[in-house]
Amino acid sequence: MDFKIDNIDVNARACTIKTAHGSIQTPVFMPVGTAGSVKALDSYDMTELLDSKIILANTYHMYLRPGDEVVKKLGGLQGFSKYDRNFLTDSGGFQAFSLSNISKADPNGIRFKSHIDGSSHYFTPEKVLDIEYNLNSDIMMILDDLVALPAKKDRIKLSVERTYEWAKRSIQYHQQMKCIEDNSHQNIFAIIQGGTDKEFRKISAESLVSLDGYDGYAIGGLSVGESNKEMYDIVEYTTPFMPKDKPRYLMGVGTPEDLVENIERGVDMFDCVMPTRNARNGTLFTSYGKVNIKSAKYKLKDEPIDKECDCYTCQRYSLGYLNHLFKARELTYFRLASLHNLHFYLNLVSQARDAILKNKFSLFKNNFYSKRI
Repeated sequence: MDFKIDNIDVNARACTIKTAHGSIQTPVFMPVGTAGSVKALDSYDMTELLDSKIILANTYHMYLRPGDEVVKKLGGLQGFSKYDRNFLTDSGGFQAFSLSNISKADPNGIRFKSHIDGSSHYFTPEKVLDIEYNLNSDIMMILDDLVALPAKKDRIKLSVERTYEWAKRSIQYHQQMKCIEDNSHQNIFAIIQGGTDKEFRKISAESLVSLDGYDGYAIGGLSVGESNKEMYDIVEYTTPFMPKDKPRYLMGVGTPEDLVENIERGVDMFDCVMPTRNARNGTLFTSYGKVNIKSAKYKLKDEPIDKECDCYTCQRYSLGYLNHLFKARELTYFRLASLHNLHFYLNLVSQARDAILKNKFSLFKNNFYSKRI
């Protein structure tokens, strides 16, 4: 991975990441394609209509179905999905958290039952990387121990210690495997834990940065029950402990406001299911706030979702038509709404980048909030 800082405006950063599958300009939002597909969209939509440079797929889900060996035989994630750009793969740590009723962590890894058929499986740091090698992802997230918030101090301490031990095993294994397998093009990121406890965030960040060989660092364990203010405070506190010359990734966050606030605090990379999930449920993001397409007031509206938007959907279809499609439960709605919401997110981070390059991020942020209803 090649990483270059193009400009810094106070703490906001505009950077360029180069991998085997192309360049990524930051700040970047990564659409979530959990099962190797962004819901309701295909590779043409992602490349030709949205021009997304990187999407996220999930190790846990791809391992269970169709199986990482299947994906490997069919050309890795790029060949399998026909999205020939960058993939980042999450490790499965979040699934252990979200499916805690069917999973259990121990010092060596996470034991879980499949949510599909109830079969038993065991993820270790090494096992997760083996799966990601088969998936051929460009950025591999390591196994981490994520806890819900609020959490007791002893549980946060255990999470930090366990995540460090797993990170140490992961980087050692990756360095060994680079000498054996053809995976030198794959990059590996560590994940900082610590909840909303600043002392533990510092310990986690410093201990992980001390491990030689990581290509980037993520802030994990946020947007899991804490307030927005707590999240912003922890990000602001944690980023100074992260290397300046490597990508910074805030996992699973969030709203348009979250992106703007955390770009200001020095974060480069984001992902979240919100734009596509909200689209399917009838919520559309605009320059002026949210639109609830279910509302009867849009029935006769012959205008686009957002007059400032030049996405595929806004250039062709009216609010009235989308209101009809949603109420008629037409599948076309899911595609058109998802295209719009993802375009909004991708355009938002692109505008943020332009502002950072011009040293005008503060003005960009003020304009962003001035329009919100």
